[in-house]
Amino acid sequence: MTQTEYLAQLIRESKNTVFFGGAGVSTESGIPDFRSESGLYSAQQNYGFPPEELLSRSLFAQQPKLFYRYYRENLIARHAHPNAAHLALAKLERMGLLKAVITQNIDGLHQAAGSQEVLELHGSNWRQHCIDCSAKYDLDYILSPAIIHDDIPTCEHCGGMVRPDVVLYEESLDDVVVMAATRAISEAELLIVGGTSLAVYPAAGLLQYHRGGQLVLINKSETSYDSRAQLVIRDSIGMVLSQVWQMIDAGQSM
Repeated sequence: MTQTEYLAQLIRESKNTVFFGGAGVSTESGIPDFRSESGLYSAQQNYGFPPEELLSRSLFAQQPKLFYRYYRENLIARHAHPNAAHLALAKLERMGLLKAVITQNIDGLHQAAGSQEVLELHGSNWRQHCIDCSAKYDLDYILSPAIIHDDIPTCEHCGGMVRPDVVLYEESLDDVVVMAATRAISEAELLIVGGTSLAVYPAAGLLQYHRGGQLVLINKSETSYDSRAQLVIRDSIGMVLSQVWQMIDAGQSM
């Protein structure tokens, strides 16, 4: 039995499967990982700071123009499309074989693929809000020519600064989302972790709540949880999940 056949079997037999994903899920859609070596080098060379500082609450408050310059040029990929991994997960959910997707990504590609139960640990760059009056805005607002010309997006109601609904460094994760993710992970009979090295905290720390169930890791590099997993696959997450879905779909069609 191949690794993908074994994973397909685990999903078929599980009554509660949850997926936990990171940046590697979206890189196959052409979205670069700003934490990669090239991302770190580019940030330092072009903006004068590493990504962790450019995306920090401190820099947002002290140098908002620099924050928005980096954010617009590196964190928004509005023309990216869901890849095979996103589509396979959405199909598994529609088949009743996947309870939830927990993601560290902010690109909204899981929803674009059709997934309904998506827990966004770090928020979404498709949503914006005024920090003073909480007025809501969409992505188009902070990308409009007039707004970009002024560098810093401001609220058309009160004049307050508009910021993306994303969790910056030095900020806490949303309590409601964390509670839902913790519950999903703790209740999972099968937890599939993909496209993440599990090095970004506090999100990666949520895996400590997975107890007793099966753990599968799909990632091209090693993770700190490899020794705890029943199955470790070092391959393209899009290819693996697409093959798994096709096997399951073919089995149900017979």
